[in-house]
Amino acid sequence: MHYTIFNTPILKTILFGIAMFFLKILGWKKVGSLPDTSKYVIVIAPHTSNWDVFYGVILTFAFKLDVYFMAKKELFQWPFGPIVKLLGGMPIDRSASGNTVDHVIRKYAEHERLVIAIAPEGTRSKVKYWKTGFYHIAAGARVPILLGYLDYATKTGGAGPLIMPSGVIEKDMQTIGKFYGTVTGKYADKTGPVSIPKTI
Repeated sequence: MHYTIFNTPILKTILFGIAMFFLKILGWKKVGSLPDTSKYVIVIAPHTSNWDVFYGVILTFAFKLDVYFMAKKELFQWPFGPIVKLLGGMPIDRSASGNTVDHVIRKYAEHERLVIAIAPEGTRSKVKYWKTGFYHIAAGARVPILLGYLDYATKTGGAGPLIMPSGVIEKDMQTIGKFYGTVTGKYADKTGPVSIPKTI
């Protein structure tokens, strides 16, 4: 994958120091550790405020996490393309044959190391159901899911449990839901339930 601010050696070290400084003065702590595996999907939740991006980026630097995120290919055009790419953007062509899930699964197959961050709620507003693309990507690519979180009540954030998809999404989502049920977002009333649409 291409170079980003998260994997450029010298910049990565500098940003680690800056991140640790900000965590200290803001009273936040990073918790947990990154898994000893080269490929996984990291869930970012709950997402209820723009502040989530701020703290999420700081924690990414603090963990020295080499991470990417999906973005529509139109964002990679001049003049913003180089910036989006530097921030870890990975272009997705939604008009191409196959869907986004299949496209990302192929990316995992093509690379020896790959971590992609996904916010299943997809918006700061409260949602009725989580989007399940992250799960189908992990299951299809046969990679685990790391539960990343921001807990504003305890001012902690970082890496929670690592879950390997069993293929039974209902069961796995219940496990994921139990974990996030202990996490408090900035605006708790906007936290979306970890649930999926019921099928007939």
